[in-house]
Amino acid sequence: MKKRLLGKSGFEVSEVGMGCWQIGASWGSAIDRETAFAILSESAANGVTFFDTANVYGDGRSESLIGEFIKAEGIQPRIATKFGRGPVFPNNYSEESLRESVRGSLSRLGVDQLDLLQLHCVPIKVLQDGAIFDWLRKLQAEGLIAHFGASVETVEEGLLCMKQEGLLSLQVIFNCFRQKLITELFPEAQATGTGIIVRLPLASGLLTGKFTQSTTFGEDDHRNFNRDGAQFNVGETFAGLPFEKGVELADELKAFVPESMSMVQFALRWILDHEAVSTIIPGASSPSQAKGNATASRLDPLPEELHQKLRNFYEAEVRENIRGAY
Repeated sequence: MKKRLLGKSGFEVSEVGMGCWQIGASWGSAIDRETAFAILSESAANGVTFFDTANVYGDGRSESLIGEFIKAEGIQPRIATKFGRGPVFPNNYSEESLRESVRGSLSRLGVDQLDLLQLHCVPIKVLQDGAIFDWLRKLQAEGLIAHFGASVETVEEGLLCMKQEGLLSLQVIFNCFRQKLITELFPEAQATGTGIIVRLPLASGLLTGKFTQSTTFGEDDHRNFNRDGAQFNVGETFAGLPFEKGVELADELKAFVPESMSMVQFALRWILDHEAVSTIIPGASSPSQAKGNATASRLDPLPEELHQKLRNFYEAEVRENIRGAY
C-alpha cells in the first residue's frame, strides 16, 4: 500500500482508506461485531492506515467498534471522525455541542486526541458565519483535536472552507461520474495545500458494474429511500444520477476498463491518478471487498489517453444527468 500526505501540514495516510459508515449500520443491513472486526482486520492487513467515521454512524456504534478493534489489535491507525449532523443539524450548533460531541468521540474511540475532526456537511450559512471554525481552533489549541477539516457537498462550500486558517482537509464526492472538481476545486486545494479525502468513489455501488435495471435495495437502504434526495443531498446516492440512467452509464463504462483490471479497481485507480487526491475511503460490507479495494494502490496509473476518453464521456454523457447541489 502506497502512502500520501494529507495536506501540507498533516500526516501520512494510506492511498486507500476505509469508510466506516457501513459498520455503523445506520441504514441498510446490519453488520455484526464479528464481521465488522473481520472487515477492519482485512483492511489493516492490506496496508490501510486511515479510517473515516462519524459520531452519527450507528449513533456512535462505528466509533465504538473502531475503538474496540484498535485496542484489541494494539495498532494506531489515523482516524478521522465528524461533527455536524444529528440533533444539531441544521441550526443548533454551539461550542458546547461541539465539545460534547468531541468528548463522546474520544471516549468511544478510546483515544486522548482526535487525529482529524471534520465538519459533517453543515449548512453553508454556518460555514459563512465562521464561528464554528473558531471553536475548532480552540479545541486544537487545547490538544483535544490534532487537525480539523470539512466534509462538503459543493464546490462553493469547499472553496469557502479553504479560506479558513488551519483547515487541513476537505472530504468530497468524486468519481468517474462526478468530475467537476477536477477543474473547479482541485487546483485551489493544491495551491493551498489542502488534503482531499474522496468519499463515494464507487457511486453507491454503480461503479462496481454489478447492478441491473431490476436491482432492488432494502427498505432501510439509502439507495432505496434517498435515490431522489428525499432524506439528504441526492448527490450522496448514486452520485446524483437517476438509478436507471446510472446503470446504463455504468454498462457503457465497462468498455473502457482494461482487461487486467476489475471495474472496481479501474474506478478507484482513476481517482488515485489525480495528484490532488490524498486518499479514497470506499466502504466494505465484507472482508473480501476490503481486500479488493486495497489492491487499487498497487496498480499502475491509467494511460493519459484513457483519462481523456473518460473526460469526454463525462462531458458528453454524464454531466447533464447529475442532479442536486454540486
